[in-house]
Amino acid sequence: MLTVNAIDLHYGAAQALRRVSIEARVGQVTTILGRNGVGKTSLIRAIMGQQPISAGEIVWERTDMRPLPPHARARKGFALVPQGREIFPLLNVRENLETGFAPLPRAERTIPDEIFELFPVLGKMLRRRGGDLSGGQQQQLAIGRALVTRPKLLILDEPTEGIQPSIIKDIGRAIDYLRARGDMAIILVEQYFEFAHELADRIYVMERGEITRSGKRTDLVADELRQLLIV
Repeated sequence: MLTVNAIDLHYGAAQALRRVSIEARVGQVTTILGRNGVGKTSLIRAIMGQQPISAGEIVWERTDMRPLPPHARARKGFALVPQGREIFPLLNVRENLETGFAPLPRAERTIPDEIFELFPVLGKMLRRRGGDLSGGQQQQLAIGRALVTRPKLLILDEPTEGIQPSIIKDIGRAIDYLRARGDMAIILVEQYFEFAHELADRIYVMERGEITRSGKRTDLVADELRQLLIV
């Protein structure tokens, strides 16, 4: 389980997060909802070690993660699918997937067949350059690259942004499958309410750098949550 406990985060004099606490459990999808600019990406950066926190703690499997830089957290099993995908446009699909080998021992540096079962289009385009793929195909590639690392904690930042509906459904099915596999915790950061709500086991709503609403999906009223995202 990942425990984020009462963290603060600053960019200079500006405070981006205020006593934010969340939990993400293995075998569950934890959804972070909120409009643009409320601190969702800052929370991800804190979890991944890309931005130091000024108070609180981040614990994974009883280990304090605060001293660990991003590459060490990757070796602990943290994987991020970033907003904007950030694939390598001049590398082909296979080479992009192989960049996920970095945190792995040499014996584990293979591309799991499971990735091509989840996203068959990647198997058909192994020699195509990443920059020549559509936005939806690039998103599938970014998720596949994260899965190559055999993550224990998978974080997806706005995976539906700019993606056509058919591929959004494919991504949803993949997330559902990974949850059912039961060996990783999944954090889904989203603004697309219907997609996020359908997949969520637990929901946190962010406003102005704080968690303002949280609970199990079954305990929260969907219409009230939807209103918080459009006000």
